[in-house]
Amino acid sequence: MICKMTLKYESVCVVLAFSLLSLVPFPKTPYLESHPSFVYINSPSLPTLSQHSSFFPTKQGLELLLYPSMASSATLSSLSLLLFLFSLCLQGTYGDYGGWESAHATFYGGGDASGTMGGACGYGNLYGQGYGTNTAALSTALFNNGLSCGSCYEMKCNDDPRWCLSASITVTATNFCPPNLALSNTNGGWCNPPLQHFDLAEPAFLQIAQYRAGIVPVSFRRVPCVKKGGIRFTVNGHSYFNLVLVTNVAGAGDVRAVSIKGSNTGWQPMSRNWGQNWQSNSYLNGQTLSFQVTTSDGQTVTSLNVAPSGWQFGQTYEGNQF
Repeated sequence: MICKMTLKYESVCVVLAFSLLSLVPFPKTPYLESHPSFVYINSPSLPTLSQHSSFFPTKQGLELLLYPSMASSATLSSLSLLLFLFSLCLQGTYGDYGGWESAHATFYGGGDASGTMGGACGYGNLYGQGYGTNTAALSTALFNNGLSCGSCYEMKCNDDPRWCLSASITVTATNFCPPNLALSNTNGGWCNPPLQHFDLAEPAFLQIAQYRAGIVPVSFRRVPCVKKGGIRFTVNGHSYFNLVLVTNVAGAGDVRAVSIKGSNTGWQPMSRNWGQNWQSNSYLNGQTLSFQVTTSDGQTVTSLNVAPSGWQFGQTYEGNQF
């Protein structure tokens, strides 16, 4: 029987795994003499790093093929411990969105959330971009100068039984809640540093608390974003100034790097202009356009030939998704 596991990793975890694997008591059997690789990692990118294993790390992860019928109970126990410790390490370095934290939430934008359109992330019409009304403006402590745009948070009201409802919601960061230093942090200056605060679209707030509450304590945590369709690239600007708005990003959601490639160029890194608008000063008119998007968890998605050679400014093109 073959057991298959796919794991994501950071380099420190891989080194730890190699160190632990060297302690595993592998059986001396004819099978292992003719098949010295007891644990396989399915990738040709790196040479064998252990006499007992073929660990080949890739950006996509590690694929382990285990053959328990050929191993002793001691070997399987050791491998189980190895994989358990390895998984703990991975949770802390890759794809772990953290535990619950405390903050407060208010609301804005009106009952139809029309007042939330636009915003500091540059998403424009949140209905048209697919974000809807489950959105939030983040305080300075969370906004990270716009790098948090597109990140997703699960949230629930707590410690206020008079106003809290039992539901939890998931919201996407689409705007910035500016500080009001003329007011105290406990009386109107809700978004002042160093407070963690969410100014929710009113329909989102009403899912977790009553309208009359105004402000409620909440528990929140980062979660993966779930989006319909692919990543969207809206090309604005003009020749020699390509300003690309990146929206509808799943996974970590918050974009940290974007590269662009014309059919006549190589890959070129773009610089973040503001929010999730990324710029290139290359002349790309008349070329098919490809994009690479990297999010805060280090994952990268490549979308080749997203925009045809006849692309025009102001149009939106859909690529692949995380």
